[in-house]
Amino acid sequence: MKYDVEDRFFPHYADAEVGPTLSSFSSSPPLTRRIALVGCFRPRRCGIATYTADIFDHLTCEHPDIGIDVYALRAHPADPRDTDVACVIEAEDPASYRAAAHAINRSGVDAVWIQHEFGIFGGIAGAMLLDLVERIAAPLIVTFHTVLASPSAEQRRIMDGLVARASRLMVMSDYGRQVLIETYGASADAVTLIEHGTPVRPFCEKSPLRTELGIGDRPILSTFGLLGPGKGLETAIRALPAIAERHPDILYRIVGATHPNLIAAEGEAYRESLQALAEDLGVGANIGWDNRFLETEELLDQIELCDIYLAPYPNLAQVTSGTLSYAVALGRAVISTPFVHARELLSNDVGLLVPQGDSMAIADAVLGLLESADKRRALQRRAYERGRRTAWPQIVDQCAALLDMAIMEPPRISATRRTAPSLSGVADMCDDVGILQHGRGVVPDRDHGYCIDDVARALILVNSLGGQIASEWESRAICFAAFIQHAWNPDEGAFRNFMSYDRRWLEDRGSDDSNGRAIWALGHCAARARSNELAGWARDWFDRSACAVAEVRSPRAVAFAMLGAAEVLGRFPSDAAASEILGCGAAYLEKLRSHSARDDWDWFEPTLAYDNARLSEALLRAGTLLKVAAWKEAGLKTLGWLCEQQTAATGCFRPVGSEGFGRSHDLLPFDQQPLEAWATIAACGAALAARHDERWRRYAEAAWYWFFGANDRGEALASTETGRCHDGLTPRGINRNVGAESTLAFHLAYQAMDALIWPRGARKDVGFVHADMQT
Repeated sequence: MKYDVEDRFFPHYADAEVGPTLSSFSSSPPLTRRIALVGCFRPRRCGIATYTADIFDHLTCEHPDIGIDVYALRAHPADPRDTDVACVIEAEDPASYRAAAHAINRSGVDAVWIQHEFGIFGGIAGAMLLDLVERIAAPLIVTFHTVLASPSAEQRRIMDGLVARASRLMVMSDYGRQVLIETYGASADAVTLIEHGTPVRPFCEKSPLRTELGIGDRPILSTFGLLGPGKGLETAIRALPAIAERHPDILYRIVGATHPNLIAAEGEAYRESLQALAEDLGVGANIGWDNRFLETEELLDQIELCDIYLAPYPNLAQVTSGTLSYAVALGRAVISTPFVHARELLSNDVGLLVPQGDSMAIADAVLGLLESADKRRALQRRAYERGRRTAWPQIVDQCAALLDMAIMEPPRISATRRTAPSLSGVADMCDDVGILQHGRGVVPDRDHGYCIDDVARALILVNSLGGQIASEWESRAICFAAFIQHAWNPDEGAFRNFMSYDRRWLEDRGSDDSNGRAIWALGHCAARARSNELAGWARDWFDRSACAVAEVRSPRAVAFAMLGAAEVLGRFPSDAAASEILGCGAAYLEKLRSHSARDDWDWFEPTLAYDNARLSEALLRAGTLLKVAAWKEAGLKTLGWLCEQQTAATGCFRPVGSEGFGRSHDLLPFDQQPLEAWATIAACGAALAARHDERWRRYAEAAWYWFFGANDRGEALASTETGRCHDGLTPRGINRNVGAESTLAFHLAYQAMDALIWPRGARKDVGFVHADMQT
C-alpha cells in the first residue's frame, strides 16, 4: 500500500526491484492491491495446483485491480514452469524458501496468501515452509486444505506456527473452522469459511460425450481424482455385482492418474490390484479406466457424463474435496461416505450419505436412484441449486474481501506528529524507587521490579527535555541518579542491573550491556544536567565507574560507554577518561568491522541484534570528536548499510525483529522493537550533523513515523496524547503491553528528532512546556 506520508519518502511498491510494476499492467485497471500467492501451480498435477491456478485465473478475471505474483512449489527442478509464475520455490531446498521470502519482501506486496497442505512442502511435515513464513513481513493469509484434529507432534508444530503467524486463516468447512479454534487456539475472528470454488455451467442432463465415446444410454457411475487408497475404490467396486445383477449395462468410470507419490513408491501396483479385484468379482467389463490427469475443462466434461457420482472415501476427517464440489455444482446425483466436506455440502438432501466401507449401502443407494428417475432428477436439481452458492465469481468476491481484511489501511500521518508526547506515560511507570520495567497492558507490572537499563534511559530523557520543566521531573532525575548510585557494587567494580519490587538486588553484577548503559547515562547527565550539583555528581561517577567496561568486549556495551564518553568530551574536551573510552572503543569497533564485513555485509558482527545503530553512531561520534576521518567514514558507511537493510520496499522503517537476533547473516522482520527506531533516529541525527545529506533525514523520519503506523502492519504503537508506547510490532499487530523501555524509546526518539532532525521552526509546540508536567 502507499503511505500517506511524503511521497518522496515512501515510494509506491511498483518501484521495487522485484516483481511486476504498474507499467506491466498498463491494459488493466490500476492495481489497488498486490499479493504473493504461494502454492502448487500448473502444470503440476495435483488438487492444490488446480485450486491455486483457479484462484489466480478467477481472481484476475473478476478483480483485475488485484495484482498477483505466483510463487509456485516445484517438486523437481526439471519440472516446467508456467508463464504466470513469478518465482519458483524448489520444494526440497531450504535456501529456495529463504530466497522466495527475500523476493516477496523486496516486491512490497500487500499480503502473502499460502495454500497449505501436508505433503507439498519440504521437510518433516512440511517444516521448510516456516523458513519462508518467519521471514515475510507482509500480512499472512493461510488457507488450510487439511485441518487435522489429531496431528502428529511435527504436524502440530507446523500448524501452531502458521496459526500464530497468520493475520487471517481460511478454511473450506465449518468443521475445519471449529478445529482451528478449539484445537489450535485460533481466534474466532481470524478464521473465515470460504467454500471450494466451482465452475459456472448450465445444467446438462445428457452429455454429448456419450455419443462421442459410444456409451449411449448406459447408466454411468463415476469417481474422479488421483488414484490412491484414500479414494475407497475397493468399497465401490465391491458394490458393483449387486448393481450389475439388476442393471447389467452399468458402467463405473474411474477417471484419474495414479498419485505420483504412489507411482514413485510402487508403480501401478495399486491400480492393478483394483483391476484384479474387479475381475475376481466378475465386473471387469463394467469398469472403464481412464488413466489420465485431466485439465479442469475436460474434467468437468467427464463429470457431466455421469448419472451418479460416487465418493466412497474412507477418511471421514477429510475437510475438502474439489471433485465433490464440482459434481454438486454440475448437478450430479452424489452418493458419498459421511466425510467432513460431504456432511456439510450434501446436507439438506443435496446428496446421499452411506456408511464408511459399506458396499451394500452403496449398491442400495445406486439402485434406488437408477430405478426412480424422478428421485434422481430431484436430487440433481437440489445439487445444482446448491452449487450456485460456490460459483467461482462469488467465491473470489469472498476471497477479495478476505484480502481486504488482512491488508492494512494506509496510515494517515500528519505534521501533528511533531507535537511533544505527554510525559504522563512515563510518570505512570515511575515511583519513589525508579521506573518499573514492564506493564500488563497499560498497567505497570510490579512483579518484575526495576532494572538499571530503564533507569539509565529515564535519566537521559529527563536531561534531554527542552525548555523549562516542572520540579517534579527535577526530583525524578535525583531519584534515577540515586538508583544508579545504589546499583554500584564496589566488590565487583560494576553495576547491578535487576532489583525486585521489594528493593532486593537480584544479582551481584549486571550484564556488560547494562553497565555500558549506566555509564552512558552518567556521561549524558554530566554534560546536560540543569543542576551543576547533579552534573558534578555524574562526572565523578562516570570517572569512578569507567573501569566497569575497561575489559568488556560486548560491542554494544562498548558503544554505550562511548556515547557517554562522547557527551563528556563534548562538554569537557580535556577529560582523559572519556578520551580513552572513546579512542579505545572506536579502535575496537573498527577491528570488529574489518573481521566481519564482506561485500554484502558491511557490519561489525555476522549478525544484527538490538540497538544496532548505536555501533555506527558511537564510531561516527568518536571520529568526529577525535578528528579521525577513517572512523567517521566507517560510521557513516555502516549506518548507511544498516538503514538500507531497515527500509522496506514500501519505504517504511523495518528494523530487524527480535526473532532474528543473533542469526548469522539472516534478518527476520518480527518482533520489531521501539528501541531500534530511537537508535536509528539518534544515529541519523549524528550523521546529519557530521555530513549534511538529506537521506539521513529521510531515514530518521521513516523511523519516527514507524511509531504512528508507517510500518508493516499499519498500526500505531505510540500516542502523543497519552505519551505511551506499546512493546513492539508482531506478525499479528502490536504487542498491547506498555513497558518502560518502549515508552522511553518513544520519548527519546522525539527528543532526538526535535534536536537533530527537524529544521528549526518546523515543530508545532515551540517552547515545549508540557501541560501535564504540572500534574
